[in-house]
Amino acid sequence: MHEIDSWRHPHLFDTGNPAAERGARLVMWITFAAMIGEIVAGLVFNSMALLADGWHMATHAFAIGLSAFAYAMARRYAHDARFAFGTWKIEILAGFTSALFLLGVAGAMVWESVRHLLDPQPIRFAEAMVVAALGLAVNVVCALILGNAHHHHGHDHEHGHAHPHDHGHDLNLRSAYLHVLADAATSLLAIAALAGGLWLGWDWLDPLMGIVGAVLITVWAWSLARDAGRVLLDCEMDHPVVAEVREVIEAHPQWAATTRIADLHVWRVGKGSFAVILGLVTHDATLSAEAVRGELARHAELVHVSVEINRCGCDEAAA
Repeated sequence: MHEIDSWRHPHLFDTGNPAAERGARLVMWITFAAMIGEIVAGLVFNSMALLADGWHMATHAFAIGLSAFAYAMARRYAHDARFAFGTWKIEILAGFTSALFLLGVAGAMVWESVRHLLDPQPIRFAEAMVVAALGLAVNVVCALILGNAHHHHGHDHEHGHAHPHDHGHDLNLRSAYLHVLADAATSLLAIAALAGGLWLGWDWLDPLMGIVGAVLITVWAWSLARDAGRVLLDCEMDHPVVAEVREVIEAHPQWAATTRIADLHVWRVGKGSFAVILGLVTHDATLSAEAVRGELARHAELVHVSVEINRCGCDEAAA
């Protein structure tokens, strides 16, 4: 015989990060304004580093806007019954999409930089440096806005059970933050390249820094895409919480000798929140799904728990 029982945390569908949503919207408009300024200046002053920074800032404005949109949609559909485990993965999907945008930006930067290396054009270094410095200042302000949103959200959850090095934090906010950091990095590289061209006559440094910036952005984008992709594909059976679930059964003084895990599925359904399907085979006639859930309840990150108990040989054991 077997017994199936399920439990769902009442706050499973709580979602959203209001501070991050407000921050993302504000940063989107600031980035858009800075983008217009850098593109115009790059065309006027013929700076590849500055023009590349402006154009990839355009994709950043779109991607950061996508982050804000994802927060709004996750909040809007939070209680829609069609989303079996809530709408948090809307945010993760936005983060993954932003990572693809970053990779596209890196590719475009390499293409334009190589073109300018092969066919160099005169650059108005001093004017371009001023605009790049203004762009860097804008990026610093945006980073502070998003960093404050991250700190605010982290403080709200500081009493929760979290694992060190857990990648389940706000990947949507992280994607917006990486776009801002990419902007800041390319602005710094643009300033360095323009300074080298102005004072040392190294005109080739401008497009070369475009390539260096593209490599840096690729590394960041790949990291974000990998972490978001793991969540979207439910590829987290190596997470520490899985070992904790196993330990509840395998190290329990009453169950270890009579019960084994026949089936275990763990997947992430929220920021640091997981769902569990646990199948057990036992000779213990007294073991109940309620007792197993009670032991698992010590791990606050488990917000949805389904336990199936398959009993074998109970009659013979009782005899």
